[in-house]
Amino acid sequence: MMSVSEAPDVQIENQLIRFIPATPVNPEKAIELLGATRSGDYVIHSLEHPKAIILIDLKGRFVIHGTVKQQAARAAAREFLLRLGDSDEGLTSEKGPVVASFSFKKEIDLDRVPIYIKEAVLDSKLGCLRVSDSRHNLELLFFANGKVVSTNARHANMVAMAAIHWRDRLQNDGLFIEE
Repeated sequence: MMSVSEAPDVQIENQLIRFIPATPVNPEKAIELLGATRSGDYVIHSLEHPKAIILIDLKGRFVIHGTVKQQAARAAAREFLLRLGDSDEGLTSEKGPVVASFSFKKEIDLDRVPIYIKEAVLDSKLGCLRVSDSRHNLELLFFANGKVVSTNARHANMVAMAAIHWRDRLQNDGLFIEE
């Protein structure tokens, strides 16, 4: 049982990092040399070692998806550029949103949540409630088993603060299913 002051453990599931090479990546070159695939305005390539998905935009920048640590993303970026025959000299990066999760370790009565939390909207495709948390500038997905996923956090600490806030709010409104 989690104490009132104990924060739920926040797990970083994914950290998006955009890389900007000194010389923009030619998406057509990635298709020809690496077998990357075009999807709309993006070209997608999958790396096995390190395991990552690379999305190349029209400006020759690319996002590394599927890594948690910045070092792993940078290693994937270097590997990708080397496979293209390009240099990683002058490569810069920008951190994007974090996908993080935590668990209340108690089931949530999803049917009653929208009565108390007006920000909650049913997402029937995922079987959860979407909550637009303006206080923490997050979108949260609440699942009946007590798991919560944040899809667009800037930092894990913000997700931890949201976890405490929403745990207290659900507890105060009696929205946890007690055994």
